[in-house]
Amino acid sequence: AAGMAAPTMEERKACWGARDEFWQCLDSHGDDAAKCEKLRQAFESRCPQQWVKHFDKRRDFLKYKKKLETEGYHPPEAAGKS
Repeated sequence: AAGMAAPTMEERKACWGARDEFWQCLDSHGDDAAKCEKLRQAFESRCPQQWVKHFDKRRDFLKYKKKLETEGYHPPEAAGKS
């Protein structure tokens, strides 16, 4: 099956580099993906499809985590406590 082979070290580095550039672009443009379209295309063309999906999920998770860290997690009040 073509395309299922594990990426070489060079390919992994190219993928990670493209991902980092894309993420930096998103960071500096407040996650405006339209401003980072070219980097997004480079990211998708250099990384296996599965990785792109994984990294997208990972970024959402990291953003969520950072939000919790900056705003704090407010658990719902336990019922019955006075």
